[in-house]
Amino acid sequence: MQDTPDTPDTIQEPRRWSDGQWTAQVIKNEDDDGWAVSMTLKGETEPALVGPWTMGRDKKNPKPLDVSAFHTLVKTASEVLRRHEQQLHAQLHKNVAVTVNGQRLRVQLAIVPDEEGATATLSAQDELGEELARVPVPPTFKLTPASATAWAEAGFERPR
Repeated sequence: MQDTPDTPDTIQEPRRWSDGQWTAQVIKNEDDDGWAVSMTLKGETEPALVGPWTMGRDKKNPKPLDVSAFHTLVKTASEVLRRHEQQLHAQLHKNVAVTVNGQRLRVQLAIVPDEEGATATLSAQDELGEELARVPVPPTFKLTPASATAWAEAGFERPR
């Protein structure tokens, strides 16, 4: 079957499977006599997942990839990427809830990474979600309940 530009490149070989989006590659484990499998997402240079792979019956060669194993590997690699994205989001978007002068506030720090220099914004919302203030801050700003309270008590002036 020849692939058209609209269909993904499908590979189903004993040591290499691809659905056009993900590619599983069985490789020799450099640390021991066993085998490993890597899962790489299309367009990425590094695998999202590398793990041990089962030996075949001859205890020398790897077990061939099959549709069931490939789907399990895709699911696992996708979950690894999802967790990585969630962790990155948590690092770049922090928030705390504080009470200042009897008013409950949610203070957020949003960091935007950039190769030429990251930027960050500090914002405050009231209990109804209405924005009370938004100021630029250094991406190194440490958001804590104490720093959020101090910022609100200072009238939401740009922290130094």
